[in-house]
Amino acid sequence: MKDNFELCLKMLLKHEGGFVDHPKDPGGMTNLGVTKAVYEDVMGREVTEQEMRALTEEDVKPVYKKLYWDRCWADELPSGVDWAVFDWAVNSGPSRAAKALQRAVNAKPDGAIGPKTLEAVEAADPRDIIDQLSEERELFYRALSTFDTFGKGWLRRNDETRDTALDLV
Repeated sequence: MKDNFELCLKMLLKHEGGFVDHPKDPGGMTNLGVTKAVYEDVMGREVTEQEMRALTEEDVKPVYKKLYWDRCWADELPSGVDWAVFDWAVNSGPSRAAKALQRAVNAKPDGAIGPKTLEAVEAADPRDIIDQLSEERELFYRALSTFDTFGKGWLRRNDETRDTALDLV
């Protein structure tokens, strides 16, 4: 078992940036990549815009660890693959990222990574997995109705994630 969480979190926060509340973003109010809805679920109550604006890395770190990193079994994935899956999980949901990983390794795409998926990952070339994840992620982005608004940034993020993931292998 390895632990790339700290490194991947640092890279993720560069992608996510600070507070945004773009009217065309279906995620709504977001800070450090955590949406208001997700943070409210974590807190078990409504949160204010002021609370969202005040979020720190220490506030969001346990959110990312529990809801995205651990849910994707990232400590069990090869270096590079962990980053590619984690970044996509945060950006589009853990289930979508897990299903893409499962398709990349010819496992049943049920959205829940477990022993069978990990066995298939172990048998595959991490570089091939990363390339397939990147290709599927781009196709997913291009199909979204908000691609005209956010597409350029999404594609840049996907390319940066792929390149960094390949460097980590």
